[in-house]
Amino acid sequence: MKKVVLGFSGGLDTSYCVKYLTEEKGYEVHSVIVNTGGFSEEELVEIEKRAYNLGVKSHKTVNAVRSYYDSVIKYLIFGNVLKNNTYPLSVSAERMSQALAIGEYVREVGADAVAHGSTGAGNDQVRFDMIFNIMIPGVEIITPIRDMKLSREEEISYLKKKGVEMNFEKAAYSINKGMWGTSVGGKETLTSNGFLPEEAWPTQLTKDGTEQVKLKFVKGELSGVNDKTFAHPSEAIQYLQTIAGPFAIGRDIHVGDTIIGIKGRVGFEAAAPVIILKAHHALEKHVLTKWQLSWKDQLAAFYGNWLHEGQILDPVMRDIEAYLQHAQENVTGDVFVTLQPYRFQVTGIESAYDLMSSKFGKYGEMNNGWSGEDVRGFSKIFGNQTMIWHQVTESAKGGK
Repeated sequence: MKKVVLGFSGGLDTSYCVKYLTEEKGYEVHSVIVNTGGFSEEELVEIEKRAYNLGVKSHKTVNAVRSYYDSVIKYLIFGNVLKNNTYPLSVSAERMSQALAIGEYVREVGADAVAHGSTGAGNDQVRFDMIFNIMIPGVEIITPIRDMKLSREEEISYLKKKGVEMNFEKAAYSINKGMWGTSVGGKETLTSNGFLPEEAWPTQLTKDGTEQVKLKFVKGELSGVNDKTFAHPSEAIQYLQTIAGPFAIGRDIHVGDTIIGIKGRVGFEAAAPVIILKAHHALEKHVLTKWQLSWKDQLAAFYGNWLHEGQILDPVMRDIEAYLQHAQENVTGDVFVTLQPYRFQVTGIESAYDLMSSKFGKYGEMNNGWSGEDVRGFSKIFGNQTMIWHQVTESAKGGK
């Protein structure tokens, strides 16, 4: 009997895939769920039970929280990556980690095929297919929902005929929760106008007033929140989320270009990610030189876009990661943030590497390291080539 590894979430699409692959195609199905911080232990237990009830041969839960941070999130923080200056790549980053883990599991099981529940309308189909084609070439990729163009109603009808009992009611809003943010889709995101209502957001506003938070970075990585330190940055991220989430911070709607060429809108909430990115960037502006910041911005923009489009295995990504990593050498210090309902403010930083040192001068007030004559000469030399260009150009035009 042929083996197939199925990326399994326990939802309608992947539940259909289990029944279809086992009973219609005769596969031995080995389901796997990759937890990137979006599931509780109780939820993972229930998903495993559901998989076995549907008829899988085996089920595996992969805890990818730390590897997700180490291989993806770390570099998004180093690059201060916000796609279209808005979106922290919550879902696309997560899919990369999941696809890589599923590909590894296919090798481990020695499967003949790999399957996922993507439809033919979104980005995930490209991300998963591309990673699998690179990691496990020659392994058949099966996508029943996409290939048969199944409607939700057709899937439900099939499962009911098979005696499957589950909640078939479609939620008003689709939710995808992960460590680096939660996406929210609904009727308001299907058109170009409209914001998600309060009740649509998974994390409700339960805090008021203001709260001060201190974030400690060591070489660009979040290592502490207030007076609490953590063994791994993923733990610091999750802890900050428990503090900032109840303020309903980090809500927005992202408008972007899909891999397949159409525009799309999606709501998201990402309190900890947005705060960390802004705090990290504030620290960098104090401790990095202007050209470090300039080149980081350019490389990070490319890195974020290429990651979003599923190209994490392109070797150029390792090259950019090496640059981003090296640029963090002096990004160590504390960043102070004020939290309020629906918003936050970075109020300042403290770092031994702060280049805004008063001993070299105070901007707009006084200087200690140079004289007025130094600046006069520097200004003349600094604009010398441009001055020559203008004089030569004017002379040449006059000569005509």
